[in-house]
Amino acid sequence: MLAVLCALLAAGFWVSPGHAQREPVLPQIKEPHSYYYRELYLPQLTSGPSGATWSPDGSELIYSMQGTLWRQRVDGTEARQLTDGPDYAYQPDWSPDGRTIVFAAYTGRAVDLRLLDLASGATTALVANGAVNVEPRWSPDAKRIAFVSTAYQGRFHVFLATPEAMTASDTGGALQVVRITEDRDSQLPRYYYSVFDQYLSPTWSPDGKELILISNRGHVWGSGTLWRMAADSAGAMRELRVEETNWGARPDWARDGRRVVYASYQGRQWHQLWLMTDSGDNPFQLTYGDFDATYPRWSPDGRRVAFISNQTGNTSLWVVDVPGGGRREVRATTRHYLHDIGHLQLVVVDSATGRQVPARVSVTGADGRSFAPDDARRHADDYVERPEHRFEYGYFHTPGRSTIAVPVGDVTVEVTRGPEYRMSRRLVHVTANATATMRVRLSRLTDLAARGWWSGDLHVHMNYGGHYRNTPVGLRGMAEAEDLHVVENLIVNKEGRIPDLAYFTGKPDPATTPRTLILHDQEYHTSLWGHTGLLGLRDHVILPAYAAYTGTAAASPFFTNADVMREARLEGAVTGYVHPGDVLADTTQPDRTAAYTIPVDVALGLVDYMELVSFSEHVSTAFVWYRLLNCGFRIPAAAGTDAMTNYASLRGPVGLNRVYVKLDGPLTRDRYLAGLKAGRTFATNGPLVELTVNGRGPGEEIRLPARGGSLALRATLRSYVPVERFELVANGEVVARFNPGQDSTSATVDTTITVTRSGWYTLKAWSTRPRHPVLDIYPFATTSPIYVTVGGEPIRSPRDAAYFVRWIDRLDSLARANTGWNSDAEKEATLRKFAEARRVYAAQAAAP
Repeated sequence: MLAVLCALLAAGFWVSPGHAQREPVLPQIKEPHSYYYRELYLPQLTSGPSGATWSPDGSELIYSMQGTLWRQRVDGTEARQLTDGPDYAYQPDWSPDGRTIVFAAYTGRAVDLRLLDLASGATTALVANGAVNVEPRWSPDAKRIAFVSTAYQGRFHVFLATPEAMTASDTGGALQVVRITEDRDSQLPRYYYSVFDQYLSPTWSPDGKELILISNRGHVWGSGTLWRMAADSAGAMRELRVEETNWGARPDWARDGRRVVYASYQGRQWHQLWLMTDSGDNPFQLTYGDFDATYPRWSPDGRRVAFISNQTGNTSLWVVDVPGGGRREVRATTRHYLHDIGHLQLVVVDSATGRQVPARVSVTGADGRSFAPDDARRHADDYVERPEHRFEYGYFHTPGRSTIAVPVGDVTVEVTRGPEYRMSRRLVHVTANATATMRVRLSRLTDLAARGWWSGDLHVHMNYGGHYRNTPVGLRGMAEAEDLHVVENLIVNKEGRIPDLAYFTGKPDPATTPRTLILHDQEYHTSLWGHTGLLGLRDHVILPAYAAYTGTAAASPFFTNADVMREARLEGAVTGYVHPGDVLADTTQPDRTAAYTIPVDVALGLVDYMELVSFSEHVSTAFVWYRLLNCGFRIPAAAGTDAMTNYASLRGPVGLNRVYVKLDGPLTRDRYLAGLKAGRTFATNGPLVELTVNGRGPGEEIRLPARGGSLALRATLRSYVPVERFELVANGEVVARFNPGQDSTSATVDTTITVTRSGWYTLKAWSTRPRHPVLDIYPFATTSPIYVTVGGEPIRSPRDAAYFVRWIDRLDSLARANTGWNSDAEKEATLRKFAEARRVYAAQAAAP
């Protein structure tokens, strides 16, 4: 998406005034697909415990919880806080002499390494180089620390630091820091990963001479396999075990030198703990369950393993006996804080009804840190608004009443409930050992469901490898807090696992209520042709769930998306394209687009909708959509957030991008999907727009005689954030700009338009820059088209048809050059589809 934004800037599509801008979190990491490594690898702010470390005598654990470090006896229930703000602290490791903790400190701009002296409580900088430095591990002799850093070229490498070599300097870092892994261009056609190899999660041998780590060296797919190397820069690497680890293996070498514990999802949908020899031989499973068990750490005596679980949905800290298998949770029922705290009791009600309602809440202290209830699943935005904020926006979903422990002083509270409510923002002063009560009354802008407009997010992934474990009931709670009525949980793979596959039944989930539909359908991944949404499947999920995965048995580009869509339609599904706007590297040259088969599948009549508001750039998405509409294809506007709801760092929240569908009658799955397919929709991430022409709404057609005529147009805008532009679009061009009101949030326009040729009309509202609290690149909304046919003439555009002819020519060339086909029959069947679609556009392109 960032590449697309750059192209749009150069092309003049984007205006960037001197205001707060949304920037990627930790942009110094030069790896693709930040929404994978950030959640699956980097430490995240959770209410429950994350990575833990044992005391040298095995009686205590130190772990990260709520972004600070805590110390607790394994057999106790009292936890004592060791660190506090203004930064977040993660991934502690206890020195073998018991005196010092090394940990990762997230500053909002970088992740530093620091040392905590347990006797005095003082912290000092170890590595502060502006990079991302994580997973620090003491050597057995306490003379070196191995860690992972992006200090070299923004890529994940293993470094060694020598704390004894520290000297006073401007950076506060150690002088003797050495990269020991090779920077290596793999020259492999990786899709989700950099062409350069990466190195993760080092663990020391008991004698301190070797490391076991994770690397994707020599592999196209996956975050890495298990390797062994000498603990110096001259060390050769030896692969121990080929197994895709999905960022979560975190191996730990027992002090006996024989056993290695690591997390694996081998043949399963969730990570569990496994044991292998230090040579990678014959792993066997240690823990079992339909949840994740990760971050394993051996006790010093090799009789227990501490690990993090999401068995309860949130994160929790457990210890398992080895051998024996007895498990017990290490729970802090009493907490001793480092500094005075107070409590905030929050109650959220609907101002019209006075009833308590669920909502999204953000609580921020004076130092910029985020706070949430002890049992809440915290989430963080995937961007940061600079320069106003130190950290990314944090939030949680309240059922309507919550209590939060917060630092003494002023606390900012923001409460939202989707785009039909005004946001509430208030400042409250909290005093030590006291509870401040805040009652928030949320007022509606409108109640669209009462008029038959039901909102839905067509692109959600309930579980996708994140820190939490979500359920349909939990997903429904998120939807209710966002005032969202339909959630399409698209079952999809991440590497080889498909966590939500077992939820598919072909029917709405039992968690469904009359006002909230929870549906399990499918996103189909190809690494070449683009990703598709298959909604309303009745019989089965289409497997394998991916194609064009180089180096696997699914290397063939077959199924194409056309094949997938046809299979899905045999089950009665509605089929469309998800995040289609990321195809564009250049908005004018189809030979520089990604190899998405959108124009082919549209011409073959297989595209029932497109996500116009999605995890891609909205203006460029509309650029392609307009040209398809100009060729006479009637494609409804839809929306999907691509939210991974079990993530802590969430591209969301659920319902951030939503499509409103107009229904006649109660909300049901079949009625909603039928309304979507009929185009009775508008898509938005904030602004609410409605358009009628002569009383007809989106998806409908008006027929005029050959002489044309005048039509009555009504356009309305209501928005909980200001918008800069409120526009009528006809045949891809802005033909009228309306005043969005004195406060740029509301307008009703009644006017007349004169129509002389066949065409289509949509209403668009948007801004050229971010607008808080819309957690997207900028506010954007569009209706589906209203179609006007004059004198029976179809809508045609030879110029736009020629654009798609060139696009398909490129697809044809790529298909012919591809060597992954399983058979000539697959290749020829694909080329025939391309040729059939090309003829459709070529006929129009040749028209006078």
